[in-house]
Amino acid sequence: MSDKFSLKNAQAMDDADVLKNLRSRFNLPDGIVYLDGNSLGALPSSTAARINTVVEGEWGGDLIKSWNSHNWMNQPRVLGDKIAKIIGAAAGEVIACDSTSVNLFKVVAQAKSLRPNRTKILSEEGNFPTDLYVLQGLVKMLGDSASYATVPTAELMSAIDKDTAVVVLTHVNFKSGAIHDMAAISKHAHDMGALIVWDLCHSAGAVPLNLSADGADYAVGCGYKYLNGGPGSPAFLYVAKRHQTAATSPLTGWMGHANPFEFSEQYNPAGDIERNLCGSPVIIALAALDEGLKTFDGVDMADVREKSMALGTFFIELMEEKLGAYGFELACTKEASARGSQVSYSHEHGYAIMQALIDKGVIGDFRAPDIMRFGFAPLYIGYVDVWRSVEILKEIMDGDVWKNPAYATKSQVT
Repeated sequence: MSDKFSLKNAQAMDDADVLKNLRSRFNLPDGIVYLDGNSLGALPSSTAARINTVVEGEWGGDLIKSWNSHNWMNQPRVLGDKIAKIIGAAAGEVIACDSTSVNLFKVVAQAKSLRPNRTKILSEEGNFPTDLYVLQGLVKMLGDSASYATVPTAELMSAIDKDTAVVVLTHVNFKSGAIHDMAAISKHAHDMGALIVWDLCHSAGAVPLNLSADGADYAVGCGYKYLNGGPGSPAFLYVAKRHQTAATSPLTGWMGHANPFEFSEQYNPAGDIERNLCGSPVIIALAALDEGLKTFDGVDMADVREKSMALGTFFIELMEEKLGAYGFELACTKEASARGSQVSYSHEHGYAIMQALIDKGVIGDFRAPDIMRFGFAPLYIGYVDVWRSVEILKEIMDGDVWKNPAYATKSQVT
């Protein structure tokens, strides 16, 4: 076996890693290789103390005064500006609030209202299902003024026509990790007179983004994957400044009002990104997200991307070298620059194999019908982690460990 695939080589790559010291920003269980940061980020070391401060010191000590004294009211905007730096947006273009699904509904409805004489809302086959469900529900609500269509990815550009109002795409595909060319697709949509909405859930914090330069109109994303904000973390939405006063969110809650504490009975939207707020900020969850965002302090996203690609390539090479005889089919591209921070394999027994792998201390996840996903969060995953994961998977396959009937029992969350 080539020294390239040895533990010694993996350790040497870790030693040379410019991001290696960032692992100390996280609490990771001993003996676990966590390859599921593309689904739920690891716990930042500072989060528990921050939550305790918010609960006992702010809520417990200052009570309702904390909305002013601890700047609770402005946290959606404060965190939005921090996220903006990670996704290539300007200050005042991002707000942290609600869930990805709710935010998608809000921004697609706004985009559609800006193209009233066009009916088609277009997406691609294989997009994340919740995005498609939201679009289906929105179109049903809008009635004859809107229609919904999905097309194969290869037909996407030609399907954007003069009846297309809005194009809704996920930048990095949740199964294959395939990356869209944001600049090229956005430009084509604009050339055809359409607006474009990007879902950044599998991009933000893992792939360098430049929404402003690439012409995005709207975008949404979650806080709980690569941004490490915790389970159910608040999401975020982006609205380019050129659109911020052109449309109003369909969810006209009091926090989106220009003067919420005037308690006017008539809605008057805020004059900027804050019109996209609806209900009260979720302060404890926003505090956890803030600590997740702090894990990116001083981090160059170019370094994150370089390591992300290298980790994925190393994993693929190890799989080919050590597990080529076991029926794993690569379900993503080998071209590192064309995939996000994950590698996917299909296998007819993928679910049971993944459960065995998790039981042995390597945590990835499974997506029906047969996809095993392995996420590489560069802030806390190293090359030795990748080497260990493949070694353990080989032991599982060599010993038929995955055939244990217990591993075939489906859990509620896969």
